[in-house]
Amino acid sequence: MKQSVVFVFLVAAAAHAQERPLLFRGARVIPIAGPEIEDGALLIQNGKIVAVGARQSIPAPGGAEVVDLRGKVIMPGLVDTHSHIGSVEGGDSSAPIQPDARALDSVNVRDSRLQKAQAGGITTVNIMPGSGHLLSGQTIYLKLRDGGTIEELALRNADGSIAGGMKMANGTNSRRAPPFPGTRAKSAALLREQLIKAVEYRDKIRKAAGDPEKMPARDLRMEALAEVLDLRRIVHFHTHRHDDILSVLRLQREFGFRVVLHHVSDAWMVAGEIAKAGAPCSLILIDSPGGKLEAKDNRFISGAALERAGVLTAFHTDDGVTDSRLFLRMAALAVRAGMSRQKALEALTIAGARMLDLDARIGSLEPGKDADFVILSGDPLSVYTKVLETWVEGVKVFDRTVATDRLYAVGGYGAGRSGEFYVDEEWLQ
Repeated sequence: MKQSVVFVFLVAAAAHAQERPLLFRGARVIPIAGPEIEDGALLIQNGKIVAVGARQSIPAPGGAEVVDLRGKVIMPGLVDTHSHIGSVEGGDSSAPIQPDARALDSVNVRDSRLQKAQAGGITTVNIMPGSGHLLSGQTIYLKLRDGGTIEELALRNADGSIAGGMKMANGTNSRRAPPFPGTRAKSAALLREQLIKAVEYRDKIRKAAGDPEKMPARDLRMEALAEVLDLRRIVHFHTHRHDDILSVLRLQREFGFRVVLHHVSDAWMVAGEIAKAGAPCSLILIDSPGGKLEAKDNRFISGAALERAGVLTAFHTDDGVTDSRLFLRMAALAVRAGMSRQKALEALTIAGARMLDLDARIGSLEPGKDADFVILSGDPLSVYTKVLETWVEGVKVFDRTVATDRLYAVGGYGAGRSGEFYVDEEWLQ
């Protein structure tokens, strides 16, 4: 009973804290939506951004708490367009195409990797089922709030439904023993076959015009694919090799679905074709050797090549391929290879928000948007910079000065265990 009272008190205290204006001033502010502000200020209240600008242009409202951040940097919360935190599961070995499987039903929000993502400055994430299928299921978009259920973290569409996309893949991952395809050609054929069935299912529903006697038997697989065809669910397509990328674009032209290309190791080879198709890309830049053969030509120059071609480009962690705590370095690696600073920072924030249809709420520091932001010790592209605090909708969810939070940030015994947390008090001193 005592625990419940404490919990209620903490929730009430957090809600009350959001009502009081908070003014952060003196930091270098990187709004993404405009030029960087050397001596800036950010005002938030009720989980929203009220104002952002030069320090002297934003006076403290009555009753506001003022936080001095001189020497620090503020930027929008990071958006990870492709992650597997939460021990997410999708389809099983029974079939290569399983659009009825939902990440919603498998994410463990008490997985410690969610806290590690907060420690990396990530505030919004697209959690994807694995890529061992041509279609492994429905993804889910989460805000990394502190919560005990998936519903508390899930983002919602305008109609109240859970927001998410559809995970598809090609290349070597799905090529295995039957019922899975053994070749690239058969992979495309199987996916095309299911999309044609979905077109027919959707058309039957349209012709029925609400008449229950004319409606086809309910099919969860076809329902989900019909959402893809009706542009209500974006396809997040795992693809690496240049020919696999072009196969995705061929299918997209044929069926008209919205697509984001993920990983795109060979993007630098086919940047022009990607640009002509108008397909956004979410890149992963890995700075160590290894991985699959089809990713052998992955190059840091892909970000610069896509920028020159005019392609909307974001980054992702694919956690645990890249640790969520190291997400900022993705932009630094891209800049080192020729991508502009502005586009690299956008690739961590607003570009990913656009790919998830969330740019009206997140991805930049602008009045009216959610108060999702990160406080850094220095420039976001510096290897020496640390995430000091992460805020989601005006609530601090990570603070490096707090011993338990710092353990998530730096590792240590117990930091990776889900459902259990051990702190070595002697180590923390």
